[in-house]
Amino acid sequence: MARQPRPRLTLDIAAIPTYAIGDIHGRYDLLVKAEEAILRDGARLPGRKLIVTLGDYIDRGPESAQVITHLMEPPPDGFDRICLAGNHEVAMLDYIDGWISYDDWMQMGSAESLKSYGLDPEHLPLVFPSGAKLDAFIRQSLPRTHIDFMRAMPVLLETPSVIFVHAGINPKLRLSEQTDEDLVLIRQRFLESRVPLPKLVVHGHTPNDEPDIRPRRLNIDTRAYRSSKLTVARLWQGRVHLFST
Repeated sequence: MARQPRPRLTLDIAAIPTYAIGDIHGRYDLLVKAEEAILRDGARLPGRKLIVTLGDYIDRGPESAQVITHLMEPPPDGFDRICLAGNHEVAMLDYIDGWISYDDWMQMGSAESLKSYGLDPEHLPLVFPSGAKLDAFIRQSLPRTHIDFMRAMPVLLETPSVIFVHAGINPKLRLSEQTDEDLVLIRQRFLESRVPLPKLVVHGHTPNDEPDIRPRRLNIDTRAYRSSKLTVARLWQGRVHLFST
């Protein structure tokens, strides 16, 4: 199966309060707390609001399956929600589709994801000594609805003034020329570039102790799975307001 290009969204939501949530990595408890904080904050703002999750919902933390189930449910009343793909969702699908091996996938912290689906990553290779049988069992065991949900995730959201993406963009390419791989994996070429960015880029992927705030770049990956701090950025009327769990 060939890798299919992911959708890219363009929305004119400049007047809509938008909440971006950083890398969740299996911390369902923090996602619930973040949404509760968003609801409290949004209660005093007019009209509908939008939640944009920036990818990396699975792996490392203990409740990947619960995070995906939650994100598949309707958003809170008065909100819409867009879930962007991160490199960890892409890696799970790459394993499902046979692009990477079980051992390679486990290097992503995916043992915790399997545990959240009721599977035992330590003993499975002993039960299924054949790699092909192991892979087939895991593919059959993961909920098809979760796999389909991850396949459908867009890789980028562009608004009149902001680009929402998991990892960043290649500063040397126009937005229409960006590859899916760069959008979910880029790091140093984006973070260290001196090329002016076309708009504010709100992203995660590269963990920091605190949000990394730059004139044209905002990184809100605060290593939630380990720090218990999941960061949210509210963007509205040209201003950014940050809060964390």
